[in-house]
Amino acid sequence: MPSIAYVPVEVFLDNIFHLLPVSDLIALSLTCKYFSRICEDDAYWKGRCAADFDLFGNETAQQHGWKALYRELSYPKLFVWGCRSEGRLGPNSYRPLRGSGVPFPTEIEIPGIRLVSLAASGWSFHALDSKGSVYVWGTLNGESTSHGQGFNSPFKCAPTPHRLILPETVRRISCGRHHMMALDDKTQVWTFLSWGRPFRLQSTLLDCHSPLTTPVQIECGWMFSTILTGSGDVLLYWPHRGNLQHFIDANDRALNKQGDGNEARASEDGAIPCVTSVIQADPYRLPAIPALPNLPDTGLTQEQLDRETRLIKIAAYDNNLVGLTNKGHVLKFGGLGSRKEYLRSRWEYLPNFSEAARVCSHPTFAGQNAVCEPPKTMRITHLSAHFRTFVAYSRGPSSVVLMGGQSTNVRSRPQILPALQYRSIVSVTLGDYHFGAVTSTGELLTWGAYSKGALGLGDPLELPLGAPGGYQTAAEVEDARTNWWIEPPRVNEPVEVKFDRGKKRGRRRCVAASASGWHTGALVNGFESDVAEECVEDDCT
Repeated sequence: MPSIAYVPVEVFLDNIFHLLPVSDLIALSLTCKYFSRICEDDAYWKGRCAADFDLFGNETAQQHGWKALYRELSYPKLFVWGCRSEGRLGPNSYRPLRGSGVPFPTEIEIPGIRLVSLAASGWSFHALDSKGSVYVWGTLNGESTSHGQGFNSPFKCAPTPHRLILPETVRRISCGRHHMMALDDKTQVWTFLSWGRPFRLQSTLLDCHSPLTTPVQIECGWMFSTILTGSGDVLLYWPHRGNLQHFIDANDRALNKQGDGNEARASEDGAIPCVTSVIQADPYRLPAIPALPNLPDTGLTQEQLDRETRLIKIAAYDNNLVGLTNKGHVLKFGGLGSRKEYLRSRWEYLPNFSEAARVCSHPTFAGQNAVCEPPKTMRITHLSAHFRTFVAYSRGPSSVVLMGGQSTNVRSRPQILPALQYRSIVSVTLGDYHFGAVTSTGELLTWGAYSKGALGLGDPLELPLGAPGGYQTAAEVEDARTNWWIEPPRVNEPVEVKFDRGKKRGRRRCVAASASGWHTGALVNGFESDVAEECVEDDCT
């Protein structure tokens, strides 16, 4: 008689398993070797991450280990550190420490919430949960203070995490210096100049009925906003200037005349009832990318090489945008400080960030002083950018990480840190002067300026002399302890951030990190044994 083992594997992976809670899958995997094997299917768990946590593979360089990532996402803990002004560290902003920052990870609790992504802006954090709700804390615009009661003011501080009440669930968030964007379940684009009064941008260029004009990525620059559509077009707008600012100001004046009901005052349980608006305005469309050379040694198949070359990712920073094609070309578009500058600008191809042979000729990989083996193949797959820095990187065990800046051009060579090469980097995050990278094994590596503790390497008064993030001499320690506080020196080599604070427990794995300004945050899984038990007992669905 046929047994259940005769049922095609695809029936389980594509249909039955998606209907089961995770606890049942774990129980099923323990029944026999057959189910133990198919319950480990990596492609299934990648799909489950997308379905349950709205996390897609194109957002991270993660290639394998999706079941482990699912487990870690099920009960992540939220940590923040760095500058504590404007309430950006939540309740931890006011801890009595020497200096003006918190130099080690401290936990913020949002009870009953499963966070899946984190985005930092200039003075605040934004977190997205598995149900599509957005939580915010700190101050969206810290250039002034607000004495009003409502979050219609961009200067209003949220000292603890507050939930934004929006008409649609949110799938993606992105932050600039003092504005935020959100992409909702209907692929509509929202812009926040204050947490209480977001507006939805309505334009024929964002006609979601056509895949070609449907937004696939939102990206905040320092002071501008960009949208990548399914066709590979990039749309641009400045919410703080020009005609769009006039529309926004007029809309705010109209709402103010309607009375206090539009102030977006937070409730006692920390919910902000957003007063939403629709603003009809067409963003600018960036020029098409130029003709680009064929890239050898990318590892792509001939079928992939024969496809049309188009942009698939963008990353924005101060007055600049970088783009990535489906074949690994990296391009830069400058002059985004104003409409006048934009009209004179064009896409510029960056061969030293795109071509394997040129990267291999970099002194890091070539010559008598080479410190790393040159990559045999290379295709850039991901971008990150913030303030004055951008990073182009590839994925997998042979990943390379290339850094550029505002003045990078066709002749510029990337900055290459040997300690980041071949580390299976899955994401890179950038603050103003400090940087971080997450590896596939869950390490968070930070380097750069101390930035009021944003590296998260520990209290410099307690670290050993000469340790990264600490002081070099006993005299410096004593001076910082008793006299004028002086920040420790810059950390040039990436160092792992510790989340256990010296406790002898299982190592925590960083799932995601976000930096901005002078602060950093991370989503970190609980102790691995605890997480496995919680998944069985509580159903991670």
